Amino acid sequence: MFGKIKYISENIAYIENLGGDAGTTDLMNVNVVFEAPDQRILGEITEINSSEIKIRFLGEYVNNRYVNGVIRKPLLSSKIRIINSEELMELVGTQSDKAFTLGESAIYKKFHICPNINDFFSNHLAIFGNSGSGKSCGVARIVQNVFSNPNMLSYNANVFVFDAYGEYKNAFGSISQINPNYSYKFITTNPIDADDFLLQIPVSLLVLDDYALLLQATNHSQLPILERTIRLAKIFSQENEESIKYKNHLIAKALLAILFSNQTTARKKNEVFQIIEVCHTKEFNFDSQIAGLGYTRTFSECFEIDSNGNFGESVLITEYILKHIEDSYEEMEEPKEYNYSLADFAKALEFTMISEGFQNNSNLYNDAMILKVRLSTILNTRVGKYFSSNGFITLDKYVSSLVVKNNKKAQIININLEDIDDTYAKVIVKIMSRLFFDFCKNLKQRASIPFHLFLEEAHRYIQHDNDTYLLGYNIFDRIAKEGRKYGTLLGIISQRPVEISDTVISQVSNFLIFKMTHPKDIKYIEEMLPNISADVIEKQKTLQPGNCVGFGSAFKIPMIIKLQLPNPLPYSSNCDVSGRWNVQQQKAS
Repeated sequence: MFGKIKYISENIAYIENLGGDAGTTDLMNVNVVFEAPDQRILGEITEINSSEIKIRFLGEYVNNRYVNGVIRKPLLSSKIRIINSEELMELVGTQSDKAFTLGESAIYKKFHICPNINDFFSNHLAIFGNSGSGKSCGVARIVQNVFSNPNMLSYNANVFVFDAYGEYKNAFGSISQINPNYSYKFITTNPIDADDFLLQIPVSLLVLDDYALLLQATNHSQLPILERTIRLAKIFSQENEESIKYKNHLIAKALLAILFSNQTTARKKNEVFQIIEVCHTKEFNFDSQIAGLGYTRTFSECFEIDSNGNFGESVLITEYILKHIEDSYEEMEEPKEYNYSLADFAKALEFTMISEGFQNNSNLYNDAMILKVRLSTILNTRVGKYFSSNGFITLDKYVSSLVVKNNKKAQIININLEDIDDTYAKVIVKIMSRLFFDFCKNLKQRASIPFHLFLEEAHRYIQHDNDTYLLGYNIFDRIAKEGRKYGTLLGIISQRPVEISDTVISQVSNFLIFKMTHPKDIKYIEEMLPNISADVIEKQKTLQPGNCVGFGSAFKIPMIIKLQLPNPLPYSSNCDVSGRWNVQQQKAS
């Protein structure tokens, strides 16, 4: 079958084909070994014709261990043979307490591909493929295989699946049947079943960057507005005497600025009443009693305009306002523990808008109004229900609550976002990813609690957004670059890799590529996989559903892998159109 080496050009050996057309057609992508004294070089058959076989070099066996890459080329006198079972097992691995079964080799029947768990899961993972190519089934099968490994109890696993379409509940819901120590938790924006949990993100854990994303801030001038609003929301959440005095201080300063402005009296009155309408306390409201010498006036009566065009009680109201101004309040410290709602944040934003620096700057005021309108939209839609204010909670306690179900540790946490539009779904995923990253980053023992974040339809979230310009970073870029050392790992699942951030893709170490046919995606994959043969890329276009090309740090060589169907399946199958159309079938059922 294999004759002499005719010649070697760069990384390709051209071999005489002694078998001609017969018996060689089934050798495509089969691995061969160039054997010589003290040398065993692994190659892959990439092209066959009646007179010649083309073999690409992959790596070398050193002391029976495979080493990727070839420093020295094989001797022209090398013996060429098909890889044997021992050499193949070195490539595909064996299931153990440190390795799991991923799938079956599509080239070598009855050989299972068992990557090392650390090599596979300690790095970022990307799973690409067309719709219907088997991505969702592949993800479900991989997770099921990990927890079905009889050699290992993955009790401390934390697998978060951000589910765009509610596909994985069926696949993971019965994980406890594999082992009663395992548990599955379903967190959703639309609870239906008794054991569903409503998605809740504590407002007190939101930081400036989160609010900027949530309210779709577009320029840097909006950041100080949000920063001041957060400060006021924390202070006002105390609802003690000092907090009330601080509110009165802010109202008083705003009113005083209006009274001493150059506007007409009527305009001043209008602006004063606007402030009291949106920001009022017991001391500052339309019915507040203001005592003079032997008489009292309500707040609104003090602003009645006399025949001379002045406020009738200008002296009385000015003295009253000045009593509530205390400059020391500007240095008031924020409380360490606080609890406020998005509605409270909206009130704090109103107080921010009457602050002296914002009130006299039309650009800042307009920026604040944009934020106010967007916040009002959130409060008046279901999105506002996903942000809770049930008391102060630390990040550690919140994250711990996510991985507990009925006082039992949950290994798979399925976060279902199918009822939210893309804009808010992206924000929620970014906020939660930031929380997980901060949690892992703050652990005393680095990477002691790994978190795996599987992002279904990742192109909806991991994009070239405005974050880097506005905040100085994108959370997914940061996790991609820094998350590995802290134990925050991404699993990127997408049918459109070209839409995903290049920075994130550049940090991915393992890839599973299912069938893809879009020319731009294929070109992107070819550029991304410089060491993959053109034949494998061509095969990728015609892969059967459930088959993928696997390569990266977890694989000794690129492999075509056949994944078994998950049991149970995710809700990812196509609509049964004929069954839905068939009236007789519906009556029978």
